Amino acid sequence: MSSFDDRENAFENKFAHDAEIQFKAEARRNKLLGLWAADLMGKSDDDAKTYAAEVVKSDFEEPGDEDVYRKVSGDLGDKASEADIRAKMVELMAVAKSQLMDEL
Repeated sequence: MSSFDDRENAFENKFAHDAEIQFKAEARRNKLLGLWAADLMGKSDDDAKTYAAEVVKSDFEEPGDEDVYRKVSGDLGDKASEADIRAKMVELMAVAKSQLMDEL
């Protein structure tokens, strides 16, 4: 195999790895967001975990974060503003990535 082929394979492997990490970080962020929202709604432990799983599933409706935002925003109603939810999403993405890096 040539040096060029080796480099190409390395780039493809890195791209696949980065995509997997991003997917896992988004799923973890969504779970954390669901737990945060469940707490604002006063849900108990089991109900909070169930709700967090619903938030994770909502991310599969369309590409991007809007489906998750709509789910949480609709469920929270006036308990959190759009700015609060979006800021929490950004904050929790950093937490999720940090947690994943600690696990690697």
